Amino acid sequence: MAMGSDGVTEALTVTADPAEFDRNSGNLLERLVFNYRVLLIAVCAVVTALFGYEASKIAVNASYEGMMPASHPYIRNYLDNRDNLRGLGNVVRVVVENKNGDIYDAEYLKTLAEINDALYLTRGVDRAWLKSLWTPLVRWSEVTERGFVGGPIIPGDFSPTPESLEKVKANVQRAGLVGTLVSNDSRSSMIVVPLLERYPDTKAPIDYQELSHRLEENARAKAGENTRVYIVGFAKVMGDLIDGLRQVMSFFLITAVTAAALIYFYTRCVRSTLLVLACSLIAVIWHAGIMVLLGKGLDPFTMLVPFLVFAIGVSHGAQKMNGIMQDIGRGNHKWVAARYTFRRLIIAGLTALLADAVGFAVLSIIDIPVIRDLALSASIGVAILIFTNLFLLPVLLSYTGVSPKAAERSLRDESQERGGSGIGRVWSVLDRFTERKWAAGTVALAAVVTVASFAISTHLKIGDLDAGAPELRADSRYNRDNDFVTRNFGLSSDVFSVMVKTNKSDCSNFFETFVEADRLARTLRETPGVQTTTSFVDVVTSGVMGNYEGNPKWLTIARDQTVLNSAAAQRISWGTDQVNSDCTLMPVTAFLVDHKADTLARVSKVAEAFAAEHDTEDRKFLLAAGNAGIEAATNAVVKESNVKMLLYVYAAVVVLCFVAFRSWRAVVVALVPLVITSILAEALMVVLGIGVKVATLPVIALGVGIGVDYALYLLSVQLTQQRMGVPLDAAFRRAVTFTGKVVALIGFTLAAGVITWVSSPIKFQADMGMLLAFMFLWNMVGALVLIPALSHFLLRDVGQKVAEGTGPVVPESGVRHTEPAAGHGVPSTQEQGAVLENVVKFDRRAELVPKCAMGE
Repeated sequence: MAMGSDGVTEALTVTADPAEFDRNSGNLLERLVFNYRVLLIAVCAVVTALFGYEASKIAVNASYEGMMPASHPYIRNYLDNRDNLRGLGNVVRVVVENKNGDIYDAEYLKTLAEINDALYLTRGVDRAWLKSLWTPLVRWSEVTERGFVGGPIIPGDFSPTPESLEKVKANVQRAGLVGTLVSNDSRSSMIVVPLLERYPDTKAPIDYQELSHRLEENARAKAGENTRVYIVGFAKVMGDLIDGLRQVMSFFLITAVTAAALIYFYTRCVRSTLLVLACSLIAVIWHAGIMVLLGKGLDPFTMLVPFLVFAIGVSHGAQKMNGIMQDIGRGNHKWVAARYTFRRLIIAGLTALLADAVGFAVLSIIDIPVIRDLALSASIGVAILIFTNLFLLPVLLSYTGVSPKAAERSLRDESQERGGSGIGRVWSVLDRFTERKWAAGTVALAAVVTVASFAISTHLKIGDLDAGAPELRADSRYNRDNDFVTRNFGLSSDVFSVMVKTNKSDCSNFFETFVEADRLARTLRETPGVQTTTSFVDVVTSGVMGNYEGNPKWLTIARDQTVLNSAAAQRISWGTDQVNSDCTLMPVTAFLVDHKADTLARVSKVAEAFAAEHDTEDRKFLLAAGNAGIEAATNAVVKESNVKMLLYVYAAVVVLCFVAFRSWRAVVVALVPLVITSILAEALMVVLGIGVKVATLPVIALGVGIGVDYALYLLSVQLTQQRMGVPLDAAFRRAVTFTGKVVALIGFTLAAGVITWVSSPIKFQADMGMLLAFMFLWNMVGALVLIPALSHFLLRDVGQKVAEGTGPVVPESGVRHTEPAAGHGVPSTQEQGAVLENVVKFDRRAELVPKCAMGE
């Protein structure tokens, strides 16, 4: 059954000669695509060349600010005051260990000096605030009979003699550096390297991959036989992740090869398999080129998008290829077959891709720049597939056709399915799910599994669940380095800072502010998960004690303002990052045992409660700076956005499915498997110990976007058949034959491709691979099993509307037609039976396969 230009159903005929086909049949979009095939291919070739050139310029980088939810109060406070918080932003810590002794060794100190100087000159380092035993910013002080004396830890006249080494050791003890810049066992020392956000000369963002390599060259490579270097910090994590992208590209290649192998195994047609893959790769090239033109690149979190574009492209391309192969097998010319398939599937394909695009765009509600970039990138990529896989691929297949063996095999499989033999036995089992007994059992089992999974998913945590860098493997070099630093230094690299800010620019009135800051520090120290705290109060009280002959009774906040002023002025003159120059901002810094979600939530709650109780008009306690403070803000935004994002994604899917099906019952049938899969995925995250964070937040939404494709293709054919009067079981069987087998193929193909990610050195990519493979498979199972079961209860009477004269007559082409004309009446039972018999005959026209239709 084909369509005339007037939208009236024509006789369903096999058209082996394209001259007999009405070029002006079909809708306007079909005519534009297929009547101007050469122009379409030429335009796509030019666009591919242009975007390919731009894609070659794509850069891979990361952004410290890109991970921050800019509208969160914590981040606003940090960004407003970051010029006064140089040591509490993006910091790298380099630890140099003496393997054969302590740090008071001439050879060790020489190596430390070389590394210190190399890091000081590294591009992107905020040199004024670099700290180590060799920098003048780190000083010692003590009280003698002549008064206060002090100086740098390693004096300018240092020489590698036993006397000088003993003097350095004494200076370290006077400065109280053991546990901070010097390890507890005195076998290693730390270089604290604050970073800039942009290069001062070019104003370009810091290139974290280059910086990571420079850190390796300027620190780790300079370690001698007796020293070992450890490097931790955000920049090093991002650098390692970007380096891991090379291996990610190999996984992309594995995915492409796996897809090619499985599609070929299904079709046994080289040309159509290569065209499906080629059009999907063209979409990836267009996507990369457009992102470069928009000034965007790839980062460790958006590297998922090219794979998604490819995966969705393969999914839709395989459906088009399968439909064309079947129509050619029935005897149609390849050009006519391409038009028939385009006509049947264009509505389902467009709706699915629009649902994907809108679903991905919904991610932009999350106020984290890197996720908004992912939303933009994924939406653009899916939109591109409309041109490459819905338009270009059918046009290319209209020239190449499929191989004779593929067409013959397609007919043979259909014959086996009708006869219940061979592979048909497998697919015939799916028909049973339309029966009441099987449908009721399936729905009941799905309900039990959903309830149990929901109970497990309530334990899903927000944020990191492991110490170190959860994005990397526990045994990665970075996490081994982080473990060494945490074990050997009294202060961890997880820093949570509360900014004490006053309205008065006055360095001579400290008492009240010091008292409140000290109370905050004591409150934080008593909080589980906090190692210790430090602030300018500690420095000043130590100075007061020193001014009074080191008497420990004076290790307190003196009420005499003159006493405080004297000690404070002295410390400010030496240089400090614990108070700004006009004394309006003083951070109280807590060092945490880790940055796990529970730890951050607990510390944030205590600090917020203190601020709410002690804030005044002249003094505010602003949360929060430090890497742990920023991560706490990120966790809060992720927690707030998680449910909201899913609700918006599902709302978009509901609207678009309703537009496609015009039936709320069909929308429910399509949606329920997706919801169940989302709940199962969250339960799986609990079982695997994966928290919801920036890296994993988009995965479930992306899984929904791909899963809805399966439902749309299956239901579009099923509903079309039912509205022609075909019973539910036969309609679903036809849907499985035409699109369901490809749904299964793509589900297994995509799952097989991403499951290889579990061996990735990047932990969060391995987690995403596991989750995506799970969602691909369960979305496929849900579509093939739950859709017929739910249809039994919700869509069983769709075909009856034809007999009642209330439903639209929709041919197999998938294009909706007009109601029966007034006065002509509703088709009789005999007439409906004749239509069905004609459909069956059409499916059995194997003997009409001409070689010209197969591309020969």
